[in-house]
Amino acid sequence: MVFDCATNGPRHHTFEGPLLREVIDAAGPAFDARRRKDRSRYLLAVTGGDGHHAVLSWAELDADFGDAPVLLATAMDGCALDEAGSQLVVPSDRCGARYISALTGIWFGTCALPELPHDLSPGRGVGRF
Repeated sequence: MVFDCATNGPRHHTFEGPLLREVIDAAGPAFDARRRKDRSRYLLAVTGGDGHHAVLSWAELDADFGDAPVLLATAMDGCALDEAGSQLVVPSDRCGARYISALTGIWFGTCALPELPHDLSPGRGVGRF
């Protein structure tokens, strides 16, 4: 993998570990896997030991949608990450901002939708972003 690090420039590493979607699948997510629209509402929030965190959508990982090969790396450059802790690796990202080190938690679920204005008709120019 190659990604741009904001402080150290391009980084080149080889990572090994299970796909994040396989780990979540093995944990038994609460959605009905046969219902695509149900699956597309789920998010993951990943937290690292240094306080960094990132959010991914389940649709990015799901084989029926983005099919991104996001890893929970257990080894980097042939060395086990036992003491350093597992790392989130998002190979499709150009920069390394969602590469989270020393994972401490993964939250998986849905979020409530924000309240939107009642009239979003064309030409009204009303909406929140």
